[in-house]
Amino acid sequence: MKNPFFKNVGPFDINKLLKNSGIDSKENFKKDKIYNVSDLISATNKDLTFFHSKNYSELASKTKASYCITLDSLSQFLPNSCKKIIVKNVLLSMAKITKEFYPKSIVDDFDDSVKDISKTSLKKKVKFGKNVLIGNNVKIGKNCLIGHNTIIEKNVIIGSNCSIGSNVIIRNTIIKDNVNILDGCIIGKKGFGFFPNQEKNIRYPHIGIVMINENCEIGCGSTIDRGSLSNTIIGKNTYLDNQVHIAHNNKIGDNCIIAGQVGFAGSSTLGNNVMIGGQAGVSGHLKVGNNVQIGGGSGVINDIPDNTKVMGYPAKNLREFIKDNR
Repeated sequence: MKNPFFKNVGPFDINKLLKNSGIDSKENFKKDKIYNVSDLISATNKDLTFFHSKNYSELASKTKASYCITLDSLSQFLPNSCKKIIVKNVLLSMAKITKEFYPKSIVDDFDDSVKDISKTSLKKKVKFGKNVLIGNNVKIGKNCLIGHNTIIEKNVIIGSNCSIGSNVIIRNTIIKDNVNILDGCIIGKKGFGFFPNQEKNIRYPHIGIVMINENCEIGCGSTIDRGSLSNTIIGKNTYLDNQVHIAHNNKIGDNCIIAGQVGFAGSSTLGNNVMIGGQAGVSGHLKVGNNVQIGGGSGVINDIPDNTKVMGYPAKNLREFIKDNR
């Protein structure tokens, strides 16, 4: 979907784009225009994408992107229609290119367009507490509540019959109908994406959004980071307990129940009907199947197939865990 939050200053000629990004390509490409950056799945023939791990080889083989930042060892998985830009560090190169398209996506400063809700057209539509601030181009549906000291920054979309608690900050987010956001949540801030450097760490731009689907509940003090190139998505009828952290690019399925203090590293995918006990952790770039149950305190560091119960660190089949801990 078109990103409503960050302005794309492209298109760029591919050779100029690489030069501006400090990428020394051995190829001298013809003067193709690149209109956007995107992930392997979403990219069109006007876009540039990236491919940095063999785990994504199947997606890479199907990408429609015209250009791809990748490693020499991975280039064989890409289709012939996709021109390969070989680099030594894929993610760092992609960060530099993304910054060219979206120069304001690195910072996460406060929205200085906000006004007290009593001074906006929403004052007659929404029931609200004290000191509620609203940014420009915020859309809110019918029968919504907003608690005290909450800030809804510019361009946020909230559906009907939603309850937003007190001391909540929402930015870069689309919320569907019948969603409850409890007190103290922060939704849509940039993720924890950067490249360590002894002199100065290099931030990765986060141009994605957060999408929370129908009938969800987000518990007190939870944080949901927006995506980097893709979106962070919470499926419909999914409930998060208090102090849950969802990092950038995670895709949480429908009808999931996630207990308190569970943490997700970036870019993992949960299927539908997943249940996770308190204080469990899920590492990044993993796939958890449908109908999976993860015991409290577990550490998930590998993919989990459908219809599986796991526990422990590293998380293993529940029967195996019980046998090993008798």
